[in-house]
Amino acid sequence: MIIPIRCYSCGKLIGNRWEKYLQMLLRKAEEQEKEDREHPEDKTKPKPAPEKEVLDELGFTRYCCRRMMLTHVDLIEKVMNYNIYEKRGFQAQMEDDEDDAAMSDAA
Repeated sequence: MIIPIRCYSCGKLIGNRWEKYLQMLLRKAEEQEKEDREHPEDKTKPKPAPEKEVLDELGFTRYCCRRMMLTHVDLIEKVMNYNIYEKRGFQAQMEDDEDDAAMSDAA
């Protein structure tokens, strides 16, 4: 959901570098694409993964911290799409609360 603030294993602070990590990955991908367009004959040479380079630049040397950054899936935007009260509006929330109160009183 939301990037953890600290590494689960070693406790190193990682949450403050998530946005920079994403920005650097995009920049590296654009640079790689530009280089591939300029030198198409170099496609056969193996190149280091952009994730490795970005993690090295950010100072993530431990495998546990690297794992936290590589495997995190940022789902908060997708989860926010299911907020029914935001979609239906505050009035619908008030009606639902009143219905729930009436049902509990009847029981």
